[in-house]
Parts: sequence; structure tokens; C-alpha cells
Amino acid sequence: MSNPQPLKGLKVLEFSHTIMGPCAGLVLADLGADVVKVEPAPAGDHTRRLPGFAAGFFANFNRNKRSLALDLKHPDGRAVAHRLVAQADIVLENYGPGTMERLGCGWEDLRAVNPRLVYLALKGFLAGPYEHRPALDEVVQFQAGLAYMTGPPGRPLRAGASIIDILGAVFGVTAALAALRERDLTGQGQRVSGALYESAVFLMGSHMAGFAATGEHPPPMPARRGAWGIYDAFETAEDGQLFVGVTSDQQWLRFTEAFGLPELAADARLATNAQRAKERAWLIPALQEVFARHPQAEVARRCEAAGISWAPVGKPADLFEDPHLLAGGGLIQTAISALGGGALFGLPALPVEFGQDRDRPGLTRQPPRMGEHNGEVLAEAGFAAAEITALAAAGVIVAAPDAAASA
Repeated sequence: MSNPQPLKGLKVLEFSHTIMGPCAGLVLADLGADVVKVEPAPAGDHTRRLPGFAAGFFANFNRNKRSLALDLKHPDGRAVAHRLVAQADIVLENYGPGTMERLGCGWEDLRAVNPRLVYLALKGFLAGPYEHRPALDEVVQFQAGLAYMTGPPGRPLRAGASIIDILGAVFGVTAALAALRERDLTGQGQRVSGALYESAVFLMGSHMAGFAATGEHPPPMPARRGAWGIYDAFETAEDGQLFVGVTSDQQWLRFTEAFGLPELAADARLATNAQRAKERAWLIPALQEVFARHPQAEVARRCEAAGISWAPVGKPADLFEDPHLLAGGGLIQTAISALGGGALFGLPALPVEFGQDRDRPGLTRQPPRMGEHNGEVLAEAGFAAAEITALAAAGVIVAAPDAAASA
């Protein structure tokens, strides 16, 4: 299987941390761009040291990149950054409002160095009264109503993944690639931006439209009036729960046949999906009794034979052994630095395919050690060996001890 790299030749400088910025850099790197992660020296990206559920952030969002550890607070560090920017196509950053400007690396500073530069600013908010506020994924989930819609009534709950960070990154990359297309026509770069809050609001669009159309506030998802008669997780006799969705009248007939339920197929109260939705109060408990008589594998087999949607209620750890992901190049063997020793685990590939062979972007570099590519990146930008040595001696560039040979 080949490794498609449609963005090969594109030069990107990434000034970022945590998820939104690194995820944008990951998308570009996986698609073949040369992404240099500019980490703040001497400590590097703080994401490398996060504990708990965040311990895997760095590994997941920083493959296929090179690392340059640079002190932008030092005048020589800013000068290095400007020399690199002169050759870059995209600069992306997700620091707090005003941070890059204070470091002499804001849009106005860098456009003077490179008028063709596309500057992607990933922020909490786009232009408006909130734009100077710091923000986090979870904060905007609550602010935009996503947490309200996710939890039971009266118990707002964040989604189970950092979906707003990731969506904001993808929207930001979309804007940056559009700006590159415009640069092809005009020869000029520009500043573009993506943001957490507006990305969360975008997810609320259908609920907003529903309120406008009906005048009724949409209830949280656990309390919603469902559109489908059967769209639920059911307990099975063995191996836990299975989600089953029967979303058309044809599926209903196939479903009742597969499970030997002629009495339900003949019940006039259940003839259409709209009718089944009205009868859920007794229909769902009745179906639960049916599913409880069969092991999960048998329920899955019958659902598959009937051509209806089904899925086990999985956990993240189950995905390491998912046969579909393993067969289709959906997992990339990635070094998890938090474990030490570079242990490899399959982490999600970019969810896209290219070409008639449906190739998936893959791995070209493991997540870098801090400053691993200092010397390599600077030499490519025209720095002499003596300049690089002097910058290292002054602490302007810094490498982790195990990356010193690459510095």
C-alpha cells in the first residue's frame, strides 16, 4: 500500500501545543507537508509531560513532524524564526491571544518577512467581543450548548473526546488550503483563522434550525423524541450491549423475519416508522426481552443478515484489534513516548482515502524528540555550522539529551 502525499513540497512552521494546533499540523504532515514543530526552548511542548488521560496527546498528534526547540524570547531566536518564515508556505499557531505578537511573530511581523505566507491562527474565538478571551474545548462545549445537548436533563456533560479542538483544526486547515489556492491566483498570502467557539456553534446549527422551525427548545439527546422507532442499545445474553438501528419500513420487515417475530410484523400499530416511534414505551422493552435470549454474536449475525445497522458498544482499547481498521490501514504503529522505550501502538490514521486503490496516508516519521531536528532544519534554511553551534551554546536552540546528536 502506498503512502499518498498530495501536499509534498509544502513547508509549514507549527507553533502550537495541546490539541488544536498539533492536530492541524498533523493533518498537513500526514498529507505530505514538511511540518517543523517549533517548540519553546528550553522546556519544549508541555503536552509531552501531561499526566492521566492526556498522557498520549503528544504521540497522537505529532507524528510525521520534525522538532526545532527554539527560544523565541531571545532576540536571536526571533531572528531564526524570521529566517525560517522566509521559506515557509504556512505558519500555524494556537497560542493565547496576543502571544505571537509579543514574541515578534504575529501576522504583521511575518507578512513583512514573507508576503506569500499563509498565517493560520487557531484561537478560542473568531472576531468579536469574545476574541481576546482564552478558551478550551470543554469551555466552549458548555458555552455553545453542546454539553447541554449531550448530558441528561439538568446534567450537562462534555463529549467523550476533544471534538471541538479537532473540528477547529480541520476547519482551520480547510481555510489555509483555500488561502493557498487564492495565493496561486494573486501571489499574496493572508491571515486565516479557525476557532473553538465557532466550531462548536457550527455543530449546533441543526438544533438552532429546529428551534427556528418549531419554536420548541430541543431537549438534550438522552431525553429527545427519537426520529426512529428502534434506535437503541440493548443488553444481550452474553458479551454486553449491542446498538441496533431499524430506520426504514423495509428494514423492519427484514428485522422481524430475522428474529422470528411474525406477530410484531403483523401488528398494525407498528406498520410504519412513525407508528413504531409512538409505540416505543412498550416496543423497546419487548425487543429487549428478545435480545436478552441471544448472545451478542448471534444478535450481530442476525442483524447483519437482515441488512440493518448494528454495532457493539465498544471501548477505545477495543480499536487496537478492530479487524476493519487493521485490514484497511486505519491504524499507524506509533511510538508512545510516555511509556519510555518507544513502545509502538496502532493509533488512528487520517480518515481519508486517495486514488483508485483507496490508499491511506501513513507514517514517515515517529513523533519527534524535543529539538531532534535542530541542526537539520537550520542547515536546510541556510545556517552555517558555526551559526548552529553558536545558537546551541547560547541556549537559543535546545535539544533533549537523547536528541543531542541530531541538534
